[in-house]
Amino acid sequence: MDSDILPLFIFVGIVSLFIIVGTYNNFIKSRNKIEECWSGIDVALKRRFNLIPNMIDAVKLYNAHEAEMINNTIRQHSNTSNSADRSADESNISQSFQNLLALAEAYPDLKASQNFLSLQQSLNDVEQEIQNSRNKFNAAVRKNNTLVQSFPSNLIAKIFKFKNAEYFTLELATEKSVPKIE
Repeated sequence: MDSDILPLFIFVGIVSLFIIVGTYNNFIKSRNKIEECWSGIDVALKRRFNLIPNMIDAVKLYNAHEAEMINNTIRQHSNTSNSADRSADESNISQSFQNLLALAEAYPDLKASQNFLSLQQSLNDVEQEIQNSRNKFNAAVRKNNTLVQSFPSNLIAKIFKFKNAEYFTLELATEKSVPKIE
């Protein structure tokens, strides 16, 4: 009787081992996908950040005060890798960009300037890239968090200390706010 049960225990042990190893590898793939997607966001944010000096130079000709305010916001920019802190920093930069774009409305010459229009188009392109990268990142986070929270993978997550990841949110400078209707 004992010799009949031994192969069953060996089979169950091998299957369990394969499940544990497979689930662990899924967590590693998920973590690497999140890091890859974060890298895409980081590259796009750096491209946007590199546009700032050109935008400031274009605005200085029309409104030095506003350009200085934007410059001060940029000086406070940090290169943190924490998505929550980075989101707050980048939202401040987005707000400065929104102020800058609103300023262009007040100065028709600035708005018509070919240099400013080119910079504004570059900003639109970069922010579209940020949006796409953010969507990929958040999809990878959602997949990871589902893996961390689902049974039986949540048991493996606890054993190997895999955690939920944070979503990345960012209000882009080129996003238009919806007007309030009262």
